[in-house]
Amino acid sequence: ATAIDKNFILKALMGGYSFPADGPIASGSPFSTTDVVEYPYDLKKANAMLDAAGYKADANGVRFKVTVDYYPGNPGQQKNVAEYLRPQLKKVGIDVTVRTSADFPSWAQRMATHDFDMSMDGTFNWGDPVIGVARAYMSTNIKPLVWTNTQSYRNPKVDELLNAAGSTLYLAKRKADYAAFAKIVTDELPVYVIDQTGFYTATRKNVANVPTSIWGTASPFDEVYLT
Repeated sequence: ATAIDKNFILKALMGGYSFPADGPIASGSPFSTTDVVEYPYDLKKANAMLDAAGYKADANGVRFKVTVDYYPGNPGQQKNVAEYLRPQLKKVGIDVTVRTSADFPSWAQRMATHDFDMSMDGTFNWGDPVIGVARAYMSTNIKPLVWTNTQSYRNPKVDELLNAAGSTLYLAKRKADYAAFAKIVTDELPVYVIDQTGFYTATRKNVANVPTSIWGTASPFDEVYLT
């Protein structure tokens, strides 16, 4: 994470259409927090951390090799970033091979069977962290399915916090639990969040009461009408 330049990704690769993100919960959610562990871009520090971890470079300057997957269908957010990691992580001695999947089912199968080192991904938070966030971190959701806890992350405290936040209606309690959760997972970093992408709804002037909630066009249209 320390060797990845988020600003370059956001500005050069995504053309400014994505926004910075550092935590597991999107900034538009009432449960988002800025009190997370961040990783400022610092190649010198990244090299020092790898040295301290015992990953010494060989005669060719390579510390270790890693494969990075990405899911097809969104090259700007997926393939381009995966390709960027190849020369970027080489700067700290990591030899990256970008692996392409023939189609989405092929990529999903690799994720479901845990046949990967690292992978680009994109997940929706949906309307509540219970639906869109907890699925990627709870140990009870380590399953042979895509978009579950495919990184096999296990932390009993995280399970406890997510279960507590999902089982109460008290907003203040939920916010506190999700904030504590975000601090832990940005420290242990089973998932490194790079950016968040806005979703927009285009409509004609004579369409009234268009859904504007976090659900967007996934909302019911029973109250939408033409003027």
